[in-house]
Amino acid sequence: MGCEMSGSTKTRIGAEACRLLLAAVFLFSGFAKAVDPVGGAIKIEDYLVSFGLGVLEPLSLLFAYNLSAVEFVLGVCLLLGVYPRAISGLTLLMMCFMTPLTLYLAIFNPVSDCGCFGEALLLTNWQTFYKNVVLLAAAIFLFVRHDRITPLYTRSYHGAIVLWSYLCIIAFSHYNYRHLPLMDFRPYKQGAHLPSLTTIPEGAPVDEFAYSFIYEKEGEQRAFTLENLSTDDSTWVFVESKTELIKEGYQPPVKDFHIYDAMDEEVTDRLIYDPNYSFLLILPRLETANEKHIDAVNNAYDFALAQGFAFYAISSSTEEAVQAWRRETGAEYPFLVADDTMLKTIIRSNPGLVLMHDGTILKKWHHNDIPTEDELSERIESYAAMGEGQIISKEEALLVTNLCGFAIPLLLIWIHDRTKRRRDRSKEVKEDQEG
Repeated sequence: MGCEMSGSTKTRIGAEACRLLLAAVFLFSGFAKAVDPVGGAIKIEDYLVSFGLGVLEPLSLLFAYNLSAVEFVLGVCLLLGVYPRAISGLTLLMMCFMTPLTLYLAIFNPVSDCGCFGEALLLTNWQTFYKNVVLLAAAIFLFVRHDRITPLYTRSYHGAIVLWSYLCIIAFSHYNYRHLPLMDFRPYKQGAHLPSLTTIPEGAPVDEFAYSFIYEKEGEQRAFTLENLSTDDSTWVFVESKTELIKEGYQPPVKDFHIYDAMDEEVTDRLIYDPNYSFLLILPRLETANEKHIDAVNNAYDFALAQGFAFYAISSSTEEAVQAWRRETGAEYPFLVADDTMLKTIIRSNPGLVLMHDGTILKKWHHNDIPTEDELSERIESYAAMGEGQIISKEEALLVTNLCGFAIPLLLIWIHDRTKRRRDRSKEVKEDQEG
């Protein structure tokens, strides 16, 4: 009997461990995608193009919303023990789909990063596959032993928890789409100092290479290194040289950050080493840019002119598209050119406004949130009054508010459910005693 109880306990512990592991991964994955739905849509577009399904690109944002929602809801249900049999089955089904897919990605590498954790955690395709193998094993064990899961709520509340979780994560995704991500995992976040991110510090490790030289004599080829290479024997005929990276040196967090003017002259240093305040209007693609708040953009430009601040628009579009934009919006600000992917990485808005000072990104605004001239003046004054490196931001408070708004109702339901169960048990005990 003791051995049987011991085995049962181990099975329960194993099931609970698998449940918590899967819950943590799905919650993190769903949340990371929901905090940056535009980034998720971009990654899905990469997948669709790679698999020859470019016709579905207009649905990429919808796919991004629902993929994050499915993962998040599965994570919540696993964590709380909601619908143990059905949720463990859906989790296994999802892992049975994702594991072969990531194996294909690892072998053929159609996209460099699977995007399973958004920008929060970047994994290689092989790392993602190994991770999914572990999760698949956990999902199989959990499905077989789902009866060992201990639900935190009675079954009558399970449907409400699923619906609440889905609606909350969709609303959270939409907020981050309509504004900017409440958590920015990219290098161009507020407070980032671009000169530090784009340069290699003095004394940092550099790339180390091994050089070999192939020579041939009487049909025999031999590789020589710099140490044993001899120029005295002229009977050896040089064939080719090879260079192999044996140790990678320091890599700056931001690579390929280059901005050019209309004459194709690089002006990157002019922007990131400007000691004054400056505004960058980011327009990755003018053809798809939102013109709804163009008056706010023009007002920001007028404010910059009045204060003597630089104001540049940066886009990857052609000169023809720039001229069309000028005609349609009355834009008078100068245009610069940069890579489309880099611009989408800087800000998840088209257009989006960036305020910089001495190479530091002080603030970024979605086009829905571009402040008025008076608000910009107040914001500049507040930055000037702050110490070095201090950034005023409300994102942290909004994130905590969102998390509390999701968790508190679940806690109240749990308290009500627990109280009701105690009341019912007390009533049953009382009826047994009276009987």
